[in-house]
Amino acid sequence: MLEILKARDVTLAQLSEKFGLERSDDENFFREWQDNLPELNQQQKQALYEVKTEYLYLSKYPLLEPLVQMVVLAPILKLSGFYRPPFYLAAEKEIEITSEDEGTIVRGKIDVLVFHPQFWVLVIEAKKAEFSLEAAIPQALVYMLANPDSDKPAYGFVTNGNEFQFLKLTRQGTPQYGRSYPLSIYRGDDIYNTVSGLRRLRELVV
Repeated sequence: MLEILKARDVTLAQLSEKFGLERSDDENFFREWQDNLPELNQQQKQALYEVKTEYLYLSKYPLLEPLVQMVVLAPILKLSGFYRPPFYLAAEKEIEITSEDEGTIVRGKIDVLVFHPQFWVLVIEAKKAEFSLEAAIPQALVYMLANPDSDKPAYGFVTNGNEFQFLKLTRQGTPQYGRSYPLSIYRGDDIYNTVSGLRRLRELVV
């Protein structure tokens, strides 16, 4: 019997069971988000300081997903250079993936998709501020599995406004993924490191 699931309801266990996805334990599997990071200039740091200040002020009240996208995600993507060629953005893009035995179909909509004309670069899932990133990661991995170019890594980025996490997925042989440790808007220079990590991914693609 065909099973149809919504992406937002999928668990990591289901992705492992039905799609063979495994987490890589190799510490070198996903170094892109932290090695050879570009330096931010003072203007970029000032802009991020303002993002942080505005978020901390607005977070006194519940921040729903659209506000997280507007207040935090939009300026971070701009400062990371994803609003310029050769990249394009799409919102609420519908995807569908089917398990190898064709017994399960997962459907969903990507919050924000950053793509190069030839392949998907970054899948972004945003959640409202009180959600843990753990709620967004399986959903983002579903969307990354739908990347039409299986020869290149797919990258993901999840945020709830105050935390940020990078994801990487490969599909050569057994599908594997890795994830960064969570970065926090409340901790030191993490917001700067977040944008530096995104800019590094952009450099690798270009």
